[in-house]
Amino acid sequence: MADMETIVNLCKARGFIFQSSEIYGGIGSTWDYGPLGVELKRNVKEAWWREMIARRDDVVGLDAAIIMHPKVWETSGHVANFTDPLVDCKGCKMRYRADDIESDVCPSCGGELTEARQFNCMFQTYMGPVQDAASVTYLRPETAQGIFVNFVNVQQATRKKRHRPDRQELPKRDHPWQFHVPDA
Repeated sequence: MADMETIVNLCKARGFIFQSSEIYGGIGSTWDYGPLGVELKRNVKEAWWREMIARRDDVVGLDAAIIMHPKVWETSGHVANFTDPLVDCKGCKMRYRADDIESDVCPSCGGELTEARQFNCMFQTYMGPVQDAASVTYLRPETAQGIFVNFVNVQQATRKKRHRPDRQELPKRDHPWQFHVPDA
């Protein structure tokens, strides 16, 4: 069975995906879709849309803005609580969630770990040309929030009775596609 590195290298060689900003050393967890990758992504999205939205009369689509009013994130608790306790290994420089480690040493190299620090999981940015407290906003950290803040708008626009949306979060880790291989 091929390992993840082999799969990623094949995807790159065939033009499916490339590490974003690769010529400058890349940037973690970001990928660019090549010629075949963008076609595959578009086909998957269109097939999903057809099956999950277009062929159903109890579901409608919504595409919310990537930047939303800061009050959305304050009210939802994201500004205060959307953080992870992380530790860094002083030896190998790996970073881990503090609540996932069972000892005081690095699981990779046995090195000493830093004290846990809270890392905000939202990307802060500014709206407009002036960078001050009044212009602070955040890139949307989750897709579902647009559904929640637009619920009444969608319900009124479609004149259909809707159920409150459920939340299901699937984090992107080391690759834009996650592979699950069942135990043999």
